Amino acid sequence: MTTIKILTEAELRKCVHLDDEAVACVESCFRALATEQVVMPPILRLDIHENNGEVDVKTAYVPGFDSFAIKISPGFFDNPKLGLPSVNGLMVLFSARTGLVEALLLDNGYLTDVRTAAAGAVAADWLSRRDARRAGIIGAGVQGRLQLKALTLVRDIAEARVWAREAARAEAFAAETSETLGIPVTAGASAEEVVRASDIVVTTTPSPTPLVQADWLQPGQHVTAMGSDAEHKNELAPACLARAERFVCDRLAQSARLGELHHAIEAGVVAADAGFPELGQVVVGQAAGRTSDGEITVCDLTGTGVQDTAIATFARQRAAAADLGADFET
Repeated sequence: MTTIKILTEAELRKCVHLDDEAVACVESCFRALATEQVVMPPILRLDIHENNGEVDVKTAYVPGFDSFAIKISPGFFDNPKLGLPSVNGLMVLFSARTGLVEALLLDNGYLTDVRTAAAGAVAADWLSRRDARRAGIIGAGVQGRLQLKALTLVRDIAEARVWAREAARAEAFAAETSETLGIPVTAGASAEEVVRASDIVVTTTPSPTPLVQADWLQPGQHVTAMGSDAEHKNELAPACLARAERFVCDRLAQSARLGELHHAIEAGVVAADAGFPELGQVVVGQAAGRTSDGEITVCDLTGTGVQDTAIATFARQRAAAADLGADFET
């Protein structure tokens, strides 16, 4: 007989938050990608075009971890029209020694939201100017809110702007985050306005067409693109990568297959065999991050299985400390 710990979204929200410890957890997994023999297969994706849906499956084994996670993450982007969230899913933790199921994390995408935002904090911490104070968010959904909060964990953000295709959503975002973060947040009239006025820009959408143009970028600016995690998604015009003095990604092979780098290669802006540093290499000092205040830096975050194993393990530890979850005997 084995025991499986079952944790609901409500329980996970009680014990896991976007905070300094979550950021440190995600930073440690980028460090592991650069220094350990991590086993991380390519993302498995199922597309359901008639319902504007996709399902991603990610996993990774990290040496030294007692467990590994497999995450199933559906994204059905017409769901808001039905009054449903666009993203949900779950994570399953397995023993790295026996392969037995140890925990079922019914998070409905919450842990993915936290680890994605934490990755944005890591990218900004290592690549943006230390004196960056103005944030710009493209996209007014849950991840946009979390990315702005994440920036406040690593930089003294004094003001922020947001742009979304639906102006009402941007206005609601601005009102809510102004109150929760205690900084002035305003809705921009255009994506260009937001980009030009920001020290750090984070794009958070599933857009299939570029939302940020290269000639909008300013010296000293940092851009994190985290929405392009499939071949058909593209938030940055390919020329943005040519304009940047420094381009960094979470996993080079993955970015070249389905991220912003994929589109730059396809457009002929970047050579298919061009080498770029990964974020983990920057974190451990194997590659340079920002080298001057005048550089334009870009980071492409496509989302990695190692982040899922790290946040799932972190969540189980937090839940155990708080005595949360139910045991299921099999």
